[in-house]
Amino acid sequence: MATFLFDEIIFGPVKSRRLGVSLGINLLPTKRKICNFNCIYCECGWTEDPEKAVSHLPSRSEVFMALDLKLSAMKTSDLAPDVITYAGNGEPTLHPAFSGIIDDSIILRNKYFPNAKIAVLSNSATIHIPAIKAALLKVDMNILKLDSAIDSTVEIHNQSRSKINAEDLINNLAGFNGKLIIQTLFLRGIYNGTVIDNTTPGELTAWLKALERIKPSEVMIYTISRDTPEGSLLEKVPVGELNEIAERVEKIGFKTQVSG
Repeated sequence: MATFLFDEIIFGPVKSRRLGVSLGINLLPTKRKICNFNCIYCECGWTEDPEKAVSHLPSRSEVFMALDLKLSAMKTSDLAPDVITYAGNGEPTLHPAFSGIIDDSIILRNKYFPNAKIAVLSNSATIHIPAIKAALLKVDMNILKLDSAIDSTVEIHNQSRSKINAEDLINNLAGFNGKLIIQTLFLRGIYNGTVIDNTTPGELTAWLKALERIKPSEVMIYTISRDTPEGSLLEKVPVGELNEIAERVEKIGFKTQVSG
């Protein structure tokens, strides 16, 4: 089982496949993953039962102090981040002070590196909550997941702790009026004896139609890069095929970034 976990509030800066020089922020515990999804490809491993684990979440003030200290040190070293990224060990929007933390990060970004962007990587499961949506609309790169536009595929790939309806999810994404980036992970393999592949003609047709409704500012497509909970049962999609998918996205009018 994969257990790639971040062991601090602030990590990096690291060279990100999609974001350049990224300073990461983990709002979740350093010992375990907390998420409302249980994605079969997640590099952090399976999501444990949250009712059976007690974990410390960093407070808003702890996050502020850690980010302030790190950005101050980077300023002294003349090391500018391209992006300050909220990701970490699970779903960042689950932190109860998420909205306030975003406000704080904007203040600190403007103080130290006003040209840096702020990004949030989210699985999209909480975007129907008004406070979460409002916070996401404040950041420069609001990166939201849509792995498929078909219910059965979403259910297998993402395994939400509450029922996720693809139609509702697409409508919620469309509600951002284009101020969002869609991220989609493509893979093939076998899960619980079932063959899975979100690159089939039917999958891609439904996904492209969803993009036309959502009208994102950009689309990020990628594939697995580290170990997954399912191990060798899941396969990377070759970069050549990802590029072909990207060409189809660009033909319907959306800027696309590929990470193999």
